[in-house]
Amino acid sequence: MRTSPMRFQVRFQTFGGSSIDLEALKVTYLKTPVVDLTPRIKPFAQPNGIDMPDAQLPPGDHLVRVDIKDSDGRAASTSFLLKIAP
Repeated sequence: MRTSPMRFQVRFQTFGGSSIDLEALKVTYLKTPVVDLTPRIKPFAQPNGIDMPDAQLPPGDHLVRVDIKDSDGRAASTSFLLKIAP
């Protein structure tokens, strides 16, 4: 369980000499309806990952999905649950 504000970090890893295609980055809050977080996250994205030092999140459980591609067109996706204490 985390408190807000929190440091939000995601690391990207490439293989075979490829690089991360930041234009393909998409971060989605998986609730109904889904919320595209990409415009809020993109300023904190670099080729090695996302590093947002003071992410503000409301209390509760938040399911987030990150989609990315590399320069060879290989796609990857991961989802995780953020638990934020009141």
